[in-house]
Amino acid sequence: MEIRVLKYFLMAAREENITRAASLLHLTQPTLSRQLIQLEEELGVTLFLRSKHRIILTEDGMLLRRRAEEIVSLAEKTKEDFLRKQEQIAGTIAIGSGELQSSAFLTRLITAFQKEHPLVYFTIYSGHSENIKERLERGLLDIGLLQEPVDITKYSFVRTPIREQWGALMRSDSELAEKESVSPGDLASMPLVLPERENLQNELRNWFGPYGENLRVIASGNLLYNMASLARDSGGCVLTLRLNCAYEGMRFIPLSPGIEAGTVLVWKKTQIFSPATAAFIDFSKEYISGIAQDLL
Repeated sequence: MEIRVLKYFLMAAREENITRAASLLHLTQPTLSRQLIQLEEELGVTLFLRSKHRIILTEDGMLLRRRAEEIVSLAEKTKEDFLRKQEQIAGTIAIGSGELQSSAFLTRLITAFQKEHPLVYFTIYSGHSENIKERLERGLLDIGLLQEPVDITKYSFVRTPIREQWGALMRSDSELAEKESVSPGDLASMPLVLPERENLQNELRNWFGPYGENLRVIASGNLLYNMASLARDSGGCVLTLRLNCAYEGMRFIPLSPGIEAGTVLVWKKTQIFSPATAAFIDFSKEYISGIAQDLL
């Protein structure tokens, strides 16, 4: 299964038309058709349902499209890493980050690095810890910014100086919105929207103590915008980290007793990095160490 043929397949899947895809690939229509048929024979599946004017992906075709996009992306990234080996550091660094206050620290770190290495380009993937770790494992990300707790047995890491604060995001007209902080008893009877990660849900249920077994949990999610919208309409609240953003008609109230979480920059222990990524890792260690010294 060649990368070239996977690119042909992805173009045909996108265009849903052999003639148009062949034109964009600068191939003849029979050549592209033959390549796709050979790919189906190699895999032993039917990838397209064919009609006179259109082709549509089968279930096997949709699976291959997902895998092909990852394979092609990884191949192009690998090629670029080798092409960029030159005296002046250049290349692309792929970083994954969740919705965190530490994300603002990450952008400052990137900006400081680019002042010294202006030819380095960053791609930033937004997601939660589990899919960031998955993409790190596949080699699609070089570095991840993760909220603790994190199983770091597979990773090297440096801890950021930022502490994340947990609280309740609720309607501004709620009686509780006037409080400086909210307790387990304040929130126990409210409709709650929790984070998607199971370990975070368990940590929050432990915070509720004796109230934890009878909570009114109406939903969970990983994107705060959608979770905040649901809490606003339901009159409930989202248990979430404090972020540097505002949601209309909503107010963030810290938890009491307070819960804080750290964040870490991680990268795979066994991975060989491009010069740009290796330089960024070294820079991050020195940058964070300098901040820590300033705080002493």
